[in-house]
Amino acid sequence: MKKVGVIGGVGPLATMFLGEMIVRLTDASKDQEHVHTIINNDTTIPDRTAYVLDATAQNPIPYLQQAAQLLIDAGAELLVMPCNTAHTFYNEICRVSSVPLLHMIEETVLQAKQLGAQRVGVLATDGTLASGVYQSALAKQGMVAVEPTPTVQHAVMAMIYDKVKAGQCVTYAQWQPIEQAMQDAGCDYIILGCTELSIINRDLQLSKQYIDSLVVLAINAIQASGYKVREMH
Repeated sequence: MKKVGVIGGVGPLATMFLGEMIVRLTDASKDQEHVHTIINNDTTIPDRTAYVLDATAQNPIPYLQQAAQLLIDAGAELLVMPCNTAHTFYNEICRVSSVPLLHMIEETVLQAKQLGAQRVGVLATDGTLASGVYQSALAKQGMVAVEPTPTVQHAVMAMIYDKVKAGQCVTYAQWQPIEQAMQDAGCDYIILGCTELSIINRDLQLSKQYIDSLVVLAINAIQASGYKVREMH
């Protein structure tokens, strides 16, 4: 059984939701059967999208590396990071880490493949889309990545930054045009490739057409640390 360290604060609510999902999805009947989780909800980590889009912005990499080391020093034997955009810097974090870091994007794409997906919509930050991490991972597994149009992407970013990160709720009426646009683009599945969008999924209980990267990460964290996933009915 491995202790799981969470490189958090990216963003803060998504971090705590990951912690909750690890607990809810673990097949446990008492406290002692749950995953030993160490959460570092470091809100000082600079914005990842800002740096991906503009290299003169504040660099989050040293902060992410420091957060990883803090967790390792605290006893973490496996790391997870509930931020899709931050996986742009996956190799830089692994370079200084003495323990494995789960790759949320690769695991999410593998989930899409297991579901038989072919045309996969990617809803994510501008930074994640610009980095190409999902597009390349999907192509490697023989699937087509479908990006939102500029108008739809503007709406997605508003959901992430103006709603969830700002502590505001999203209604299904606000979300529905994004969903409709991706369905009209021929997507058989849609990846929620930003953990703020996972909060929207939690609140709206979106359909099985969506693949939630945060839920995928929680399940993989449970399994990789040696615990069993609870069967959901």
